Amino acid sequence: MADQPQKQEIKIQLSPEIAAGNYANFTVISHSPNEFFLDFIQVVPNMPEARVQTRVVMAPENAKNLLFALRDSLTKYENVFGEIQHKEPKKA
Repeated sequence: MADQPQKQEIKIQLSPEIAAGNYANFTVISHSPNEFFLDFIQVVPNMPEARVQTRVVMAPENAKNLLFALRDSLTKYENVFGEIQHKEPKKA
């Protein structure tokens, strides 16, 4: 009988500052050979500049895991609340 890897439980801590979150309504995704960069930005109408609120850097494998997790979560959301209508961003 082959040894089965044991599932390791991870205790996740969430500080009050992080729990408050950052609002973002725009995301820029870029990559290098070894990482994906996700820049979450808050764009305000009639403002010429927008500041990155949060940057997340992850390995390509983790980015793909995020893609699948997000797809699964969106499917569950739409099953409860209905289909999210995709709107193309307006050109400036």
